[in-house]
Amino acid sequence: MLAVLLSCLCFLNPGVNPLLAIAPPASIAQSSMISPQQALERLFTESYVEQSWFAESFLNQVPLEQIRPTLDELTRSLGAFQSVEPSGTEFMVQFEQGRVPVRIALDAEGRIAGLVFKAPILALSLDDTIAQFQALPGDVSVLVLNDGEELTSLNPDQRLAVGSAFKLVVLDALRDQIETGDRQWDDVVTLQPHWRSLPSGIMQDWPVGTSLTLETLATLMVSLSDNTATDALIDLVGREDLEARSPQNTPFLTTRSLFALKNPDNASLLDQYRSGNEAERRAVLEQTTTAPLPPVDLFSGDPIALDVEWFFSARELCQHMDHVADLPLMGINPGVATPADWADVAFKGGAEPGVLNLTTHLKAYDGSTYCVVATWNNPKAAVNEAQLLGLYSSLIDAIQLGIE
Repeated sequence: MLAVLLSCLCFLNPGVNPLLAIAPPASIAQSSMISPQQALERLFTESYVEQSWFAESFLNQVPLEQIRPTLDELTRSLGAFQSVEPSGTEFMVQFEQGRVPVRIALDAEGRIAGLVFKAPILALSLDDTIAQFQALPGDVSVLVLNDGEELTSLNPDQRLAVGSAFKLVVLDALRDQIETGDRQWDDVVTLQPHWRSLPSGIMQDWPVGTSLTLETLATLMVSLSDNTATDALIDLVGREDLEARSPQNTPFLTTRSLFALKNPDNASLLDQYRSGNEAERRAVLEQTTTAPLPPVDLFSGDPIALDVEWFFSARELCQHMDHVADLPLMGINPGVATPADWADVAFKGGAEPGVLNLTTHLKAYDGSTYCVVATWNNPKAAVNEAQLLGLYSSLIDAIQLGIE
C-alpha cells in the first residue's frame, strides 16, 4: 500500500490547509499515454477534475472531491497558473506570484498514482522575505553574502542553537588537520562503542570494530548527518581544537552527550550541567558517555532543554562553510537549492524541536558565490519547518533572479 504523507504545502498564510499527498512509488512508470508534465498542466488548465485521471490507489487515500479545492487554493494564494517546467527529478509549477516544486508519478495507464506539492517559493524581494522572517515567533537570524559582501541580513551576529549545522566546524577542523599533514583522508580507524549515538544516520547499527576511513566518516556526517560518525570525528580531531574554533561552545558537546542530557531519565545530570562551572560540566560530559540514551521519538514533540545545544551566528556558519564548501562530499546532499541552477551547491542544516537551521553555499555559473543562512529558535513550540523552507527557498530564488 502506498504511504500517505502530509505534503509541505504551506502558503505562509493563515487558514490554508495542507494537502494529503501520496508519495510517488519508485516502481511506477513515469510515462504512458500522457507525460507527467502534461498531467500536471491538465490539472491547472481544465476547470474540472476527472476521476479517470487518477489511479484507484490514489483516490482510495485522497478523495476526488478534495483535489479541486486544493488546486484552487494554490491559485488563490499564488495567482494564476502559468506553466510547468521540468526541474531535475521533479517539476516546477509556475504561478504569477511564486512557484511550487511537485513530484508526480503515473501508472501504466497514465493515471496519477503519486502527487506531492512541496513548500511554495514565493516571488518576493530580499527585503520582503526578510520582513516575513522577522514576523516569525521566537528568535531568527538570516544572512545572505555575495562574494563575502552582505546582501541582506537579520540579526546575523546573534548566536542561536543550530542543531547539526555545528558539524561544519568539525569538518573544518578535520580539513585543517589534513592540510597540515597531521591526518590523511584515507586514514583508517575502527568503530568504538563510545562513539555510538542516536540517529540520524546509519552507523549506530554497525558492529564495533568496523574499519572506516576519515573520508567515509566525514561523508556520512555531512550527507546523512550521521551522529555516530560525528562523535567519532569529534573524538579524533579533539575537543581542544573545536573549542578553540568556537569558544562559546565550551565544553564542546558530542551528539551522544546532548541526547543523554535531554533524556528525562538523566534529569540530575542536566541539573548538574546547568549549574556547574566549566570543570564540573566537563565531568558531567564524561558521565554522559555511559548514561542511558532516550528513545528517538522523544524528539518528535515539544522543544527540550534548548540551552543544551551548539550555538553559532549566521556569520560564523558562513565562515566555516566557506572553508569546506569545495570538498566533493559537500555536494552529495544539496538541501533546498536546485543543483541544476548552480555550478556548485554545498549544504548543511540542523534541526530538533524548536530549532531549525539551513546553511547553503552556492556558486553561480559566472563564478560568483553566495552564502545563505537562516536559523530559527523557539523554546516554546516546535517551529514550522515548511514555513521556513518556503521563505528560505524564496531567498535563493530572489538571488537567482536578481530580485533585490
